[in-house]
Amino acid sequence: MSPVRALGRPLTAAILTLTNLLGYAPQPALADRITGAPSRVVSAGRAVDPAVGPIRWSPCPEDETVQCGLMRVPVDWTVPLGPQIDVQLARSPAADPARKLGVLVVNPGGPGVSAVNLALDHDFFDSDVRLRFDIVGVDPRGVGRSAPILCEQQLVDAKPSPLFTTEEEYRKAEEYNRRLAADCAARSGPVYEHADTMSVVRDIEAVRLALGEDRISFFGASYGTLLGQLYAESYPDRVRALVLDSVMDHSAGVDAFLTQTAEASQAAFDQFVAWCARDEKCVLRGRDIRAIWADLMRRAEAGELPDPYDPPNRLGPWQLISAAFSAFYDPQWYSFAHYLKEAHDPAPASLGRRARSRFEDLTPYSFPAAICQDWWLPVGGFTGYRDRLRALAARAPQMRVSPLALTAVSSCLGRAAAPVNPQRPIPAAPGPVLVVNSRYDPATAYPWAQQVARQLGPSARLLTYEGWGHVAYKHSECVSAAVDAYLTALTLPAEGASCPAVEPKPFGVG
Repeated sequence: MSPVRALGRPLTAAILTLTNLLGYAPQPALADRITGAPSRVVSAGRAVDPAVGPIRWSPCPEDETVQCGLMRVPVDWTVPLGPQIDVQLARSPAADPARKLGVLVVNPGGPGVSAVNLALDHDFFDSDVRLRFDIVGVDPRGVGRSAPILCEQQLVDAKPSPLFTTEEEYRKAEEYNRRLAADCAARSGPVYEHADTMSVVRDIEAVRLALGEDRISFFGASYGTLLGQLYAESYPDRVRALVLDSVMDHSAGVDAFLTQTAEASQAAFDQFVAWCARDEKCVLRGRDIRAIWADLMRRAEAGELPDPYDPPNRLGPWQLISAAFSAFYDPQWYSFAHYLKEAHDPAPASLGRRARSRFEDLTPYSFPAAICQDWWLPVGGFTGYRDRLRALAARAPQMRVSPLALTAVSSCLGRAAAPVNPQRPIPAAPGPVLVVNSRYDPATAYPWAQQVARQLGPSARLLTYEGWGHVAYKHSECVSAAVDAYLTALTLPAEGASCPAVEPKPFGVG
C-alpha cells in the first residue's frame, strides 16, 4: 500500500497524456459475461460462447521481448453498453514454453503503482517463475497507462498536513479534498468515479476471458492483495494459485485501520533503534536516537528544522515522520541514520539551496479516488479525529501515526459520495492461498495478515518473514523460494512456517 513508492520502473511521461473515453459500446458478449448476464449464441443448433476481447497486441516500446496490449472495457460495469476506456497490459512470455503452467497476473499495489512496469521488470521474479509463466501486468484503471487519473500538480503539492490541531485546519482539509476531487474528475473524466477495486476485478476477469485462460494464478503485493482477495471472492473457480504478499485487511474499521498501522510504524522505528545499537556502521551508534528524534520533532513543530537534503526549506512534523516511514520500507536504515545526523548536526556546507526542477502542470494521482471508493473511514468530525490522534500518539510515541493510513483517512474527509466497495470480511477460500507478511512491515501491519489468513480459513497458509520491510518476496530468499514452490507446484509451506530475518546492507552492497 503506497501512493509514492513503486516496484519496478518509474512511470514514463507518456502517462501524463489523458486517455480519451471512447463513446461506443463494447462487445456485448464480453460485458455480459463479466456482469453476470447470459450471453450465448446458437450455431448449427448448439450453444457456443462468442469471441471475447480482443486485446490489441504489439511489442512494448521499452522492451520488445514483452508484448503490450490494449483492451477496451466499460467505464461503469453496471452500464456495459456505456462509455469505454482503454486498459493497458503487458505480457512477458514464459521463458520455457514447453513447461508453461499458464498465466501469472501480477499487481504491485499502491493504489497507484503500474502493474505493466512490474511485468516489464525481469529481475523481480525468480527464474523458476519466469520460466513457467506468462507474467501479465494490467495497469488498474486510473493508473499508469490505463486512463490515468490526472490532477493539477500544484494542487496535489498543496495537500495540508493531516496532523490537524484545530477545527479550522480540519475544515480546510475537507474543503481541499473537495477541490482536489473536482479538479481530478474534471481532468480525468468518468473513470475518476469508477476507480474502485471491484471495477478493477471485473477488468481482470475481462482480460482472463480475452486471453482464453480457464484459470489464472495471481501475485498481489501490498494494495494488490486486496485485488487478489476480491477477485478470488468473485471468481473462485478461476483461480489456480493466489499469493498475497504484505496484506490489506479489508474488514478493518477506522480504529483498527489507524491503530494497527500506527503500532506497525512504531515497531519499525523501534527496530531501527535496535539495529543502530548493534551495527558498527550506523553513524548514530552510541547516541540516544530517541532523544535526537524528540529534539528534531520539537524543532520541526517550531518551524526551525531545515531539510538536510533541501535547505533552507523547513521540515514540519509530518514531513519528518513521513521520511522515517519511507526509510522503513526496504528498510534503508544506513541512509536514514545519515539523514537524522545531518538534520540534527548540519554541516555548514549544507545550508545552501539546491536547484529545483520545474514540475509538470499535471501529475498522475489515483490514490484518493481508489481509497475513498474502497474504504468507509468515518471519524466523527474534528473532535473524533483529534481524540484518535491523541490515542495513536500514546501507542506510537515516536511515529505518532502511520503516515499512509492517516493519509488514507484524511484524504476522504469531506467527500459526499459513499464508498461503492466498503470493507467487509473476506469469505473462506475454496482452495489453497499463500499469505505472506514481514513481522516488521511498516505499511501493512502483521496483524492484518493474521486476520486475513483466519478469514480465508483452513485453505490459507500464513508464512511469516521474521524481518523488516514491505513486500517480503524481495527481502528473503527463503520467502521467494516458498512462493515459487507454491506457484509452480502448489506446495504450501508447513503450518506456522517462518523465514529468518536478513540483516539489511548499506545501499549499493549486494
